[in-house]
Amino acid sequence: MTVHGEELVINMGPQHPSTHGVLRLLLKTDGEVVGEALPQIGYLHRCFEKSAERVSWNGVVPYTDRMDYVAAISNEWSFVLAAEKLGNATVPERGEYCRVISAELQRIASHLVAFGTFGIDMGAFTPFLHAFRDREKILDILEMMSGARLLYHYIRIGGVMSDCDSKICEMIKLFIKDMRTRLPEYHQLLSYNRIFIERTANVGIITREQAINYNITGPNLRATGMEWDLRKCDPYSIYDRFEFKIAVGTCEHGVSGDSWNRYMVRLIEIEESLKILEQAVEQIPAGPISAAIKVFKPAPGEIYARTEGARGEIGFYVISDGDLKPFRVKAKSPSFCALSGFHEYSRNLMIADLVALLGSIDIVLGEVDR
Repeated sequence: MTVHGEELVINMGPQHPSTHGVLRLLLKTDGEVVGEALPQIGYLHRCFEKSAERVSWNGVVPYTDRMDYVAAISNEWSFVLAAEKLGNATVPERGEYCRVISAELQRIASHLVAFGTFGIDMGAFTPFLHAFRDREKILDILEMMSGARLLYHYIRIGGVMSDCDSKICEMIKLFIKDMRTRLPEYHQLLSYNRIFIERTANVGIITREQAINYNITGPNLRATGMEWDLRKCDPYSIYDRFEFKIAVGTCEHGVSGDSWNRYMVRLIEIEESLKILEQAVEQIPAGPISAAIKVFKPAPGEIYARTEGARGEIGFYVISDGDLKPFRVKAKSPSFCALSGFHEYSRNLMIADLVALLGSIDIVLGEVDR
């Protein structure tokens, strides 16, 4: 007979360095073993969906920035795509290229944050410094494009706010060249570090079945080996013009769906985003960057649009009643979906391994709570 100790209930957060935001985890533990981990959310709730019903269609875009504030452009594009489908608005070809360029820069910047902060979670501080050094170069480019470094309001209905000119294209080319020399450094510092592998391989496994059941998308789904990327599987904008691969878990270490593979998918995805950027900068055509839309007032109707964000599928279900502002806006959050099954795939982990699981799913609480 196995004798268990007394169950202890612990609050991890809401102010805890490994929760990456104001998240409270209610842990039921037996010693160091977690019997159940229940996420307690809502600390960052800002009434986004209700606020979106009180402003103009273009006025919603700055609110979407504040959902996933680490990858704001991804949110903008998804909402704007829904509005454009509803209002039959067309985007000039150069505007589409500017969107792809900004979105892929944003994807890399987001993955660099994931790489650096996950390193800190696992006890390695140096990778964080390297990641933020390289992220600053992206923020410099995005600042040239939009005037902002975090919340951009760059993608607008009908196009983008400013052009990706020759100076910006040169900055991007230099960044691509530099970033390709940095990735081997990342792998040497963290990916193939023996201690890091022991902390993450075979830890925090999310099976493919669990991922599908909880509607988990993005790198967290692809780490299970499933090739599902909206840019390839349900192409939008001009993504069908570019050559790139869907990043999936390699299982060099650990097993499919574990913390190491979730981490590795993001680094592989950085390489693929660099390929897209390289092609987009070379192919970008001349012409206008935005359609001439004086007043955006779509006919009554409803639509759902989705894009492949840094954390997975970002979707917006939008209803128009023919007014200058939306009647209803409903957001689908990949971080919320990733967190929704946390109680299931965190069972029987050690508390230290719970930190590895949470860091590897890369959630942003502004997107969870909205």
